[in-house]
Amino acid sequence: MTQTVNSELISVGTELLLGEITDTNSVFLARFLRDYGINVLYMTSVGDNRARIAQTVRMAMARSNIVIMCGGLGPTVDDMTREAVADATDRGLEFHDYLYAQIAERFRSFHASMSQNNRRQAYVPAGAIVLENAVGTAPGFAVEHNGSLVVALPGVPREMKFLMNGKVLPLLKSRYDLSVILPRVLHTAGIGESMLDEVIGSELLECENPTVGLAAHNGQVDVRITAKAATRAAAEAMIEAVETDLRQRIGRYVYGVDGETLAGVLHKRLEQHRVGVSLVECGIGGLLNELGTDVVDRAAYPSAAALIDGLSDLEDTSSRGVAEAVGRTLIGKGENRAYVVVVTAEDVDEASDQQPGTTVLVSYGERTRSRSYGFGARSELIRNWVETWSMAQLWWMIEEQAAHA
Repeated sequence: MTQTVNSELISVGTELLLGEITDTNSVFLARFLRDYGINVLYMTSVGDNRARIAQTVRMAMARSNIVIMCGGLGPTVDDMTREAVADATDRGLEFHDYLYAQIAERFRSFHASMSQNNRRQAYVPAGAIVLENAVGTAPGFAVEHNGSLVVALPGVPREMKFLMNGKVLPLLKSRYDLSVILPRVLHTAGIGESMLDEVIGSELLECENPTVGLAAHNGQVDVRITAKAATRAAAEAMIEAVETDLRQRIGRYVYGVDGETLAGVLHKRLEQHRVGVSLVECGIGGLLNELGTDVVDRAAYPSAAALIDGLSDLEDTSSRGVAEAVGRTLIGKGENRAYVVVVTAEDVDEASDQQPGTTVLVSYGERTRSRSYGFGARSELIRNWVETWSMAQLWWMIEEQAAHA
């Protein structure tokens, strides 16, 4: 039986709370800990305030076996992680001459002068395990207190990763009976989240180990299987059993696994079936670039008005009306070797009562699917939503065609 080990992450720095930088350290650490079977229960960001950092550390220790902190180990007055951890664990700070010598040597190797405030970095909480930093000037440390282990690491990603791999992992392995948490993601298209939930069934979705969960995206849904076991081989065996069951239920909707992308799989399918895509777009430009020019024939128009000029007997000039008219024109040409994608995005004047709109239409032969969005070409959402949905429909139509061939 493997030991249950819970952890939480604390990122220190007011710049995080101001939205000036993105906390990529916590993402790395969460994945790192996951791979060794350590549950991450909370992620917290706290500003450069000694009392609030100490309070956050106390709360974390009360809930988790392991607390990993990033940031606040620099030489300036607002770097308060050392003092805050000492406060939270009821101890003072100790100065280490050898650390100060190492920091000075690091500056000499960088051909840089060291200021007096770098002396602060040679202080660590009394009794702490020092994590010597060979790639930077800020040493990390680990403190054991009331059954919890608090690890403080530099906020510089390169230094944090170096210490995590070289110092922290061996420390964790020496103290905990670690297991393995292994995920596998099945990517699906052609079926909505609620229908997928129903097809999979509560029996699998309510399993505790491995767990099965859904994550919906635009036009596709991910099914994540996560197993926890003593070894990677055991976790893989558990996942294989659940994946086999899942594929019996939803296999026709699965287009890829883990790192496989919809664009990459779709490109292979188009080449395999020797078909292409005729794309007509207006208002956005540059759609479906991931598929490549070898399988996509593009016609781009700067606006809906420019596209309308080429159509005859057009009664409905909305984005949907234009998309359907263009689709009928292309299909009417008898291009049975090509799938048709039409995207019309229109913006309206801010003073107008009309709403902006975008329609994407995907056709092959007599089969047509379309979807409209209530935002126009200027929306930040438009490109990702339209591309993902249209590629999902293209893949699904190809699979349907192959199944009936």
